[in-house]
Amino acid sequence: FPTRRSSDLSGRVSVKERIEIRVSLPGDRPWIESLYPAAFPHEDLLPLVQALLEEASALSLVAVVGASPAGHAIFTRCTVTGCADEVALLGPLAVMPNLQGSGIGSALVSAGLERLVREHVTHVYVLGDPAYYGQFGFAQEADVDPPFPLPPEWRSAWQSISLGAAQSPCRGTLSVPAPWL
Repeated sequence: FPTRRSSDLSGRVSVKERIEIRVSLPGDRPWIESLYPAAFPHEDLLPLVQALLEEASALSLVAVVGASPAGHAIFTRCTVTGCADEVALLGPLAVMPNLQGSGIGSALVSAGLERLVREHVTHVYVLGDPAYYGQFGFAQEADVDPPFPLPPEWRSAWQSISLGAAQSPCRGTLSVPAPWL
């Protein structure tokens, strides 16, 4: 991946080294478990992350800058009722607070999408900021319902992207593995 640099605003650290994205290793788990409370101090994502790290259907990616882990993302294989396509759910995604805005999250999302194309996944869903995820081609999802009710004000945050040679869009409800329920 190309070198990314932060704007150095608000005391952020410049990322001048290459961002390496790799599948997480068992030795990364303590760091991953410390990342989410640091990145999301007002949300308790740790139980979900811990359960997803045990899930065989999850692709867990770590971003490394220099020799230090800097970010993490999980893509979970799912199904859509009535659709045979291979699909995934993106999230959670976290970057060390002092490195946010430096391209690490973007590198994780891009690498995950590239890998999922190679694995024949045709659609990826996410619940997140449309301004952020829109840069990758995600758009509001109207044909596949999320696996849990969303408040009306969050509806635009439910998004998807078609990958590779996706034919027609799936229609139905996203079915997620147990950690998400």
